[in-house]
Amino acid sequence: MESKSVVRVRIVGEEYTLRTDETAEHTQAVAEHVDRTIRAILAAGVSMETQKAAILAALQITDELFRERSATSSLAGEIRQLATDIRPLLPPAKRGDDAAVG
Repeated sequence: MESKSVVRVRIVGEEYTLRTDETAEHTQAVAEHVDRTIRAILAAGVSMETQKAAILAALQITDELFRERSATSSLAGEIRQLATDIRPLLPPAKRGDDAAVG
């Protein structure tokens, strides 16, 4: 079992101590993304509390995540279709068919 590392990050001026299985570099990058997103919302000109900006940032980041998942799923489907289309063009020994082996 891997031990968790402790990483200190700063988001919108507040310091947080996080216990994580990820590297310090990864955790810092994630925190910096959250910080940039919240700051961009706060800089948009509408006066709001940091907590509300954090919620809007969470929604924005979650939207990014969902869009990336959808794009990844679409790409995986296209790759599967391409593999299906290419398989008949390959020599039988290269198709990966169980019947061709032996």
